[in-house]
Amino acid sequence: MSHTWNTRAETGADIPAVRDIVRAAFPTPEEAALVDALRADPGAWIDGLSLVAVDDDDRPVGHALLTRCHIGDSPALCLAPVAVLPGHQRTGAGAAAVRAALAAAGRLGEHHVVVLGHPEYYPRFGFGRASAHGIGLTIDVPDEALMALTLDAAHPLPAGTVRYAAPFGI
Repeated sequence: MSHTWNTRAETGADIPAVRDIVRAAFPTPEEAALVDALRADPGAWIDGLSLVAVDDDDRPVGHALLTRCHIGDSPALCLAPVAVLPGHQRTGAGAAAVRAALAAAGRLGEHHVVVLGHPEYYPRFGFGRASAHGIGLTIDVPDEALMALTLDAAHPLPAGTVRYAAPFGI
């Protein structure tokens, strides 16, 4: 079932709802704890890049988060996590939140985004295999799972190793 979702930046009042969304969408509470840790990390958190998809009553049902990382020495953003309440999955809420987050990043003048995720899902947003650009990680992951995107064709993706914010633990 597809739906047209409204999206907006997370507000302080949304924090409990975002925590609930992330906890419901993942099998363990680790991802919700990660979001809390990223929110508390001034080197990672960027106001306006935690986006929610909301229902007709303005209640968040989906969430996408972009935080600071680096590709080599170049600043970039990490898309993680993306979460949707189970009852709203496969309705476009997650995609709406991702698109809103990427658009917000572009408006802030950000250039590059990486994601470690499902290779069947993220290419619809323009992500491609990071290794094709010389981008890698310090941990072993399937090559097709690490993807990257440039938000501005005038700024091609840099090569290098992705350095995530400390709360990621990698």
